[in-house]
Amino acid sequence: MDDVEELCSRLIRLDTTNYGGGESAGERDAAELVATVLSAAGIGSKILERDTRRSNVIARVSGTDTTLPPLLVQGHLDVVPADPAQWSRDPFSGEITDGYVWGRGATDMKDFIAMVLTVLSTWAREDRRPRRDIVLAFVADEEDTGAYGAEWLVNEHPGLFHGCGATISESGGYSYHVTNATGAPVRLYPIGTAERGTAHLRLTATGRAGHGSRRNDDNAVIKLISALDRIAHHDWPIRLTPTVTAFLQRTGAALGVEVDLSDVDATLARLGKAAPLVENTVRNSTRPTVLKAGYKVNVIPSTAVAEVDTRTLPGTEQELLSTIDALLGPGITREFVYRNPAIQAPVDSPWFDAMAAAIHAQDPDAVVVPYCMGGGTDAKAFARLGIPGYGFAPLSLPEAFDYRAMAHGVDERVPVEGLRFGTRVLDHFLSSV
Repeated sequence: MDDVEELCSRLIRLDTTNYGGGESAGERDAAELVATVLSAAGIGSKILERDTRRSNVIARVSGTDTTLPPLLVQGHLDVVPADPAQWSRDPFSGEITDGYVWGRGATDMKDFIAMVLTVLSTWAREDRRPRRDIVLAFVADEEDTGAYGAEWLVNEHPGLFHGCGATISESGGYSYHVTNATGAPVRLYPIGTAERGTAHLRLTATGRAGHGSRRNDDNAVIKLISALDRIAHHDWPIRLTPTVTAFLQRTGAALGVEVDLSDVDATLARLGKAAPLVENTVRNSTRPTVLKAGYKVNVIPSTAVAEVDTRTLPGTEQELLSTIDALLGPGITREFVYRNPAIQAPVDSPWFDAMAAAIHAQDPDAVVVPYCMGGGTDAKAFARLGIPGYGFAPLSLPEAFDYRAMAHGVDERVPVEGLRFGTRVLDHFLSSV
């Protein structure tokens, strides 16, 4: 069997780029590699496709106690595009050098898939089984809409996930280096227990077309940019969710700093290096990203269009939309480009406790805290089946390593020792939970 870093490298070398809008290199090659590794470990699998080469691998590992609800372990095979001209190495080389595995998908999220497969291969070699059944879903299209992956599976094959008590996937369980009030180092390990919702909006302003040299009090472009200015500069109120509250309290206690929930901005300032983990999830956000208007410089167009990346905390979407409607003003309509509600899993649960125990088994000084993801994952799709989702793809990272800049970034890479650490943590968790 390959070492985890070799398997991660092999997965990276298979180009599974998702360009969006249904355009993709396809996940088939990676799916076939996954199926081959599973077969070598004595685990049967099946590849399901909504369309040619848009592949999803589904498998089930039998546990020793059939009375326990299964755990769903899911990850995506696709990656976002990478421009080789911007990279210091070929983004699909999977090169292993300087203690890292380099390439697109190294942290998002072929590392997790390689770690899970390595655990299963170890179990086969050592004739071990987990306590509960484990359902595996390595899916397509997470980097777009999930229409060929998790969303399609949940809509068309929900029975595959019947009875699952929880799911784990990307964006949590990694070491995050901070200092406490005395300057001593602290290793936080944030586990994702919530995700902000997505409410991408398209705004359309309408007005009177006319000559660019003449006065026009019904200019669609001016209407739109005025509305965007109001939205972009709106001071969205603090809204503390259970996950964010728990993060603030537990992190503050670990760092020895005062936590004042009535003055969150001051609390964030006191958290120092830990603040970036939570600062984007104490309130909703609306960030204009796309503008389209006009076709000729001397013509005032009758319509102008913008798209706004809008993120919502659990339970706040209607409040946000009502505020946006008030900010838009007359002559502007809104519609959803993409919509997926926020999700929240229990913080105080046996699942979370088992994840924390697995991390502590490898790092006794770890401080494990819940956190809310600013974006989203396929956990939202599985949440529609009543399956709570946790971000738990453990890694041990060097202090100077900017993990949060890796996903979708240039020179994406993952430390070899981090992969080995994560494999041990996953082995402990999946064996004992």
